[in-house]
Parts: sequence; structure tokens; C-alpha cells
Amino acid sequence: MKKRILIPTDFSKNAWNAIEYAADLYRRESVDFFLLHAYGSSRSSTAAEQAEKGLQKTLQHLEIRIVPPNHSYQVVAMDSLPLRAIKETIERKDIDLVVMGTKGETDDKDVFYGSNTMDAMEKVRNCPVLAIPGGLLYQDPNEIVFPTSYKTHYKRRELIYLFEISRITNAPIRILHVQSEKSLSPKMQSNKELLEDCLDGANYSFHWLENVGVQEGLFNFVSQRNSGMIAFINKKHQFFGSIFSNPLVKQLGMYAKVPVLALHDLRN
Repeated sequence: MKKRILIPTDFSKNAWNAIEYAADLYRRESVDFFLLHAYGSSRSSTAAEQAEKGLQKTLQHLEIRIVPPNHSYQVVAMDSLPLRAIKETIERKDIDLVVMGTKGETDDKDVFYGSNTMDAMEKVRNCPVLAIPGGLLYQDPNEIVFPTSYKTHYKRRELIYLFEISRITNAPIRILHVQSEKSLSPKMQSNKELLEDCLDGANYSFHWLENVGVQEGLFNFVSQRNSGMIAFINKKHQFFGSIFSNPLVKQLGMYAKVPVLALHDLRN
């Protein structure tokens, strides 16, 4: 069965970069790609026509790039706001994964994540979202960092796409725990053991940082190791809200360079 991947586009360089990244990441897999352009915020009477022209031009660019035989592309234009269009297309097309640029056509250097990407990563609850920084040339990630507090338990189904990307890129999973205490509580230890069971068959290792804040610890770990991807499970914004919306992120600017995979919590 072919994988079905949705790629929202505003026809910017950042959006095109996400298209290329997704194609390279899944180059060995059979994939139906859906290119989505939402134009509901436009007041122009020619918005629908411009959307179709933009999508067809994107397809022409893909033909120049040479589409492998295991990939196909379909285009979707919707008179809707981006988040609603993404959610509706996920349902209508039975989408497995959303891949999008971290920013749109505004490309503000002081903003690492655009509002549409932030909305998708926080509010799309039934489909993982992979955010790709603009200008990032594809290479197989050397490792995927998976931060965890061990305060909640995971289900194997929640980690399917982490497994998959690890498998198709041969990237080991680095499970990172940051806390001030020197030992885990019984509940945290139990959740750690459950995570080990969930990761059975994957290439992974556990890592622990002490005496450092979560944001700084994650930044130091990823930057020192030049990690190629970060993945996390969005549990009602507990991690996303504390990490990606924190002022420290703006100071460090780290996430402007690293793809981030937001998985969903099946209990929400």
C-alpha cells in the first residue's frame, strides 16, 4: 500500500524545499504526494485561478527534477484557511504524514516557525507533521533525537513514524532525558521500561543530562552532536509549549536548522 503524504504549499522557496526534502526522504518508498494550496485568506476574485496555475507550475518543476516511478503527485486547491484545509485534506485523502516548511513566503529571519506551521504542529491531532527548515539540503539524518520526561507512557502506535524514518534512513534514535534529579521515580522507571518495549527492533540508545534546563539541554545535545532530526510526541502542548514557544528558542535559533517531527498522542 502506498504512503500518502500531504505537502501544503504557498509557492515559496521554503515550501518548494519541503517538497524536495520529502521526495528525497521517501525516495525508496512508494508514495502518493498531495500538494495543497489554501487561498481562503485572499480577497482576489482570481485566487482560484492563481492557485491552479501555481500548482501546475509546481508540477512542471517536479518534472524537471525527475520524479521516480514509485512517486506520484496530485494537486489540491481549497478556498479555505490553511489549518482547516490541512485538516480536511487529511480526512478526505486519508493522509499518513504532513510535511511542510517551517516558514512561508514571508521568510522573516527573526521568526523560526511561521504561524501556519505552528498551528499544524500544535493542532493537527490525528496525523504527524514534519517541519522542514528553509534552505536545508537533504541528507539522511545521522540520528533522531527523541526527548522525553518519562512522566507519561507511550504506545507503539504513536511511534510508528519515528520507527519508519529511522528505518528508511538507517538513523539511530537517541532518547534524551533532562532533569535535575539523579534518579527516576518508580513511575518514571516503569514508563522508561515500557518505552524500551515499544522500541523493540529499533536502533536506539538512552541518554541523560543533569543540572541543566530542558531547553538548554536539548539544544546542547543536538548542536554538539550535529543531530539530523528531532522527534517528539505532542501531549496537549506539554512539550511543544515548553520547548518551541519558549523565548530561549529565539535566542538560540537552533530549530531554524533541524527538521522536527511532531507525533500525536493517541489519548488526546
